[in-house]
This record gives sequence, structure tokens and C-alpha cells, in this order.
Amino acid sequence: MTYGNKLREQIAMPGTTPLIGVYDMYSASVAAAHYDGMFVSGFGFAASYYGLPDIGFIAWPDMVAFVQRLRGAFPRHHLLVDIDDGYVDPEVACHVVEGLERMGASGVILEDQKRPRRCGHADGKQVLPLTEYLEKLEMVLATRKDLVVVARTDATEEADIIHRAQALAATDADVVLVDGVRSVEWIERIREAVGGKPLLFNQIAGGKSPRLSLGELTDLGVDMAIYSTPCLFAAHKAMDTALAELRLADGRLPAADGGEEVGVGESTRLLTKNISRHHPVPVARESVKV
Repeated sequence: MTYGNKLREQIAMPGTTPLIGVYDMYSASVAAAHYDGMFVSGFGFAASYYGLPDIGFIAWPDMVAFVQRLRGAFPRHHLLVDIDDGYVDPEVACHVVEGLERMGASGVILEDQKRPRRCGHADGKQVLPLTEYLEKLEMVLATRKDLVVVARTDATEEADIIHRAQALAATDADVVLVDGVRSVEWIERIREAVGGKPLLFNQIAGGKSPRLSLGELTDLGVDMAIYSTPCLFAAHKAMDTALAELRLADGRLPAADGGEEVGVGESTRLLTKNISRHHPVPVARESVKV
């Protein structure tokens, strides 16, 4: 079974499928021990690879190369990849989709924003004319073989949100994402608008959407949930705290052996799993799939 069909089969199962945002190979190594699905977030990749905000700086060869490394280390995990607007041109979008599927990606998210683009939870987003986006989407759908394609709209006007959600649901895209949803009521309205098409919800700390559990999302009829930045933001806080404490300690490192701190041994054991290509997939837990 292909990676795309494995993810498609997972989406069809009862409950909400979570995919955890990873931003580099180390964060992926930690996330892989807890969840069987990863999300390559544009926000996280722009921040980690370029040190820049998520406003369109990503070059597609960098993203493809990162996914290739991920798949080499994690041969059994789902990998959903944010390709933003397909890097502007439909031909480029199709080329990237071909490459990602060849590298072993499970799926991609293609948005309808126009440049300059923004993070889905930022102000100032602008969307392409719907016909222009649908043409790009149809080209991508015709290019993919078994890759899961998530059609995403960043519309912000209420009538346009519903109109675009319905139009996306009418395509052969596997899943629909309306990003920046502001309330449970709007999740319900979007769920109704897309009919039986699988629905994805994006949760990001400090974003515009409500913080909901997987059980709550399941009750709302949400099939997938991406958590874009938990690893990135946790690393930000932990690094800032560790370096502040190191400065206060006049440069004396905390004890790692037998304490709460990660040391060379624990880190090396984590990374050695990636060399062996036998990183275990977490056993499905009731708390994960409700």
C-alpha cells in the first residue's frame, strides 16, 4: 500500500487523526515516539531553516530535500506536507507534488492565497480568484497518483468561506481545510457546507482558532487535526529558559546524569534509531483516537 493510501485509510477510520508539526530532524525524532503522523509546517520550516516568518520565503527544493530526509528516517509514519500556494505557478506546484510523492510524502496541503502570503492565522490574508485556484488544484489532482491532497482556503469573509468550502468539497481533493476558523459554530457551519468530504482543522498556539481536544473535534465531525507548532514553540521556551539559567550559573552546565536534563547518552540513543531505520511507530492509544 502506498503512503497516500495508508493516510487515506487512516482518515476514514473513526475519530480525529492528529498530525504533529515538526520543524527539523531532531523535533521529528522526538515527535515520532509519541504520534504516528507528522505535519511539515510552513511556519516551522520557515522559522527553523531560514529564521524568517511564514510569509513566502520557502524555496521548494529545500522543502523537498527535508521531506526526503524525514522519510528516510521514518519509513512508517504519515507525512503531510504544507506546500503553501504551490510556490506560485501551477507548473511548479505539479513538479513539487511529483517530487514529494516520489520521496514518500503521504499528502500535501495546497492553499488559495495570493502573494504576499501570510500564516493562516495572521491578519491581511488575500485569496486568489476561485477559478484560478481551482485550475491550479485540478492540475495538482491530475498530477498526483495516490498522494492525499488537502484543498485549503484562507477566505475571511463569511459568505466567501462557505462558497469556497463548498467548491473545494466538490473537487476530487481528499480533504478540505478552512484555515483560521474562529469558533466552534463556524466549524459546524463548515462541516455542513462540505457534506461528506473529510475535514481538517488547524490548531496553532496563539492562533485565531479555539483550542479543542481530539474528542471535541471528533464530536464536531473533524477527521484530521494538524498541530503546526507545538515542537517549535516548546523548543523556543525551553532554549530560552536553559540559556538564562546557564548565564545565571556563570556558565556551569546542569547535571545531566540521573536528572531531568537531557545529556549526550539520551540524545545519541534517540538519534541512533534514525540510523537503523527502525524507529517504532507508537501503538494506537484510546486517548489519541477517540
